[in-house]
Amino acid sequence: MTVREILHVGNLLLRQRSREVTPAELATPIVQELIDDLIDTMRAANGAGIAAPQVGELLRIATIEVRDNPRYPYKPRIPLTVVVNPIIQPLDDEVVDVNEGCLSVPNLRGNVLRHVNVRVRWLDREGTPHDEVRRGLTAGTFQHECDHLDGVLFLDRVHDTRTLTTWEQFERFHRDAFVARISEFVQRVGS
Repeated sequence: MTVREILHVGNLLLRQRSREVTPAELATPIVQELIDDLIDTMRAANGAGIAAPQVGELLRIATIEVRDNPRYPYKPRIPLTVVVNPIIQPLDDEVVDVNEGCLSVPNLRGNVLRHVNVRVRWLDREGTPHDEVRRGLTAGTFQHECDHLDGVLFLDRVHDTRTLTTWEQFERFHRDAFVARISEFVQRVGS
């Protein structure tokens, strides 16, 4: 297991669509090691998730986990989840305005509209299929990581570039209002 270098915006690999992983390929030591590396890299960077393209691997694999994350204290917990070949389907038109950042876009945040209720289908690292409804900020986290698998960064979804801010300026001018608003949202939808 290794903490890998995270690619940053501008790297052409981040803009390519990743290919699906076959069941036979998923069982290989190389892909299982990649999954372990994604987990280690995500945790070392205090990320809520990371996708394989962010470490230079164009495979449809991402890891998601929210524990006691100092970057996102308002996010509901998500147990470690490995998603392989995920498919996301919005269940309705309800969206929430979320201030997002990304490990591949260091020191920058901006507001993105995310679906509140989504159906997510994926395989776990053992190849077991999952079909679940995810809601709220958890749904947003899944959408963010799955975007990476299609070569999409949160920057592409920022609906008003005036919301772009560095972490320092977010903490100074925007954090309290955002946390108050999003905490009310989390309380209302439950995740």
